[in-house]
Amino acid sequence: MSRYNISLDTSPFKGVATPAKVPGQFLSLFYTNRLGFYPYVDINSKKHFYGGIPQRANLKTSMDKAKEDINYYIPSKTTRGLAVIDWEEWRPLWDRNWGNKRIYQTLSVAHVKQANRSLTAQQATKKAKQQFEEAARNFMSSMLELGKAMRPNYLWGFYLFPNCFNYGWQEPNYSGQCSREVRRQNDELLWLWDSSTALYPSVYLQASLADNPKAALMVRNRVQEALRVSALPRLSGTKPVFVYTRPVFVDQNRRFLSQGDLISTIGESAALGASGAVLWGASADYDDQTSCEALSFYLTSTLNPYITNVTAAAQLCSNFLCRGNGRCVRKKSRSNHYLHLNPENFRVVHIRERFFVLGTPTFADLKILRRRFNCQCYKGLSCTPRTYRELAKALLFSVKQGLYQKSYTLSQGTVDDKQQSSITKEYVKKNLNV
Repeated sequence: MSRYNISLDTSPFKGVATPAKVPGQFLSLFYTNRLGFYPYVDINSKKHFYGGIPQRANLKTSMDKAKEDINYYIPSKTTRGLAVIDWEEWRPLWDRNWGNKRIYQTLSVAHVKQANRSLTAQQATKKAKQQFEEAARNFMSSMLELGKAMRPNYLWGFYLFPNCFNYGWQEPNYSGQCSREVRRQNDELLWLWDSSTALYPSVYLQASLADNPKAALMVRNRVQEALRVSALPRLSGTKPVFVYTRPVFVDQNRRFLSQGDLISTIGESAALGASGAVLWGASADYDDQTSCEALSFYLTSTLNPYITNVTAAAQLCSNFLCRGNGRCVRKKSRSNHYLHLNPENFRVVHIRERFFVLGTPTFADLKILRRRFNCQCYKGLSCTPRTYRELAKALLFSVKQGLYQKSYTLSQGTVDDKQQSSITKEYVKKNLNV
């Protein structure tokens, strides 16, 4: 963007990263060439890299290289962030290597037959599957264990894991549900969920899902599956889920998601209990002045106001309903209840290149949250949802803080008190019909 002198307002985001080889970022992306010696086959050239299949890879040499890579990309041992390993060439379960990934099955069978030519095709395939899955598991889990040991403050996981494979939204009766077989296969990957400290599923949208209610169904089930498997390693607690999404459609990269599409992706993820979202954009999406200007306008007009709204609503619900010790999660996962601010009591404003929320919740707002959402506690904390009476007391306390201590977190010299949609102590007392 700098070459066109176009600025992007990224103030609502927790962190901003670049896919370039820049060390010390909040989000560290480890592609195939950035963490050890990842074995894979180039589909176009058929060239084999580092053995081509995990059985032929040198794990020790790869781990030694990975140590150097982690020291380079995450130089500080104390900083916090997200560490995402993006290895997409093969999948660790044999049966999931279909289509152009079937080459890994073919090479694995050839590898077995090379060692023992007397095996039948069935015997060789069975042995190849066993060897492939064992080597894939060792390769992936070893990288996670190394990352956690070297940089424990980062949340380590693999992009696209878990997957739901819930395609087929063109079908009239599409439900979005992950099949029983997919869930069974994900259960087989317990070792992966146990080794990960975060999960990174993807909910990228195709243009056929634009402003389409089926988009929410697709996203809902992918996030739910991620949340389900995050709880499988019971001894280590529930793993946080960060949902990958894009501001544009994958098959129309100059077309931005509408607010309805944002609700179906980011809004759906937040309401289900995801810890956050990773908005990924390819440099090819913004390679000229027109596309850069379009992105800048989209951020200011659509994306940033929505992110600010959802973030504030999630924080408000956490603070009031969950005592600040957990996140709000829909009581009914199939409902259309979202963590959105009540537009009658709140507004999002853009002041001095920053987005702020002005307003105060009413007791009616809190009662709605209590009816629609439960609490999922943060690790090691208690977050029993507040009763209506406890919510009333919490609201009174927050009003007192605002009225008497002038602790307006939004003003800070940029917004005076008259501009804030505040609520009086008398109004609260009059409307607390507990």
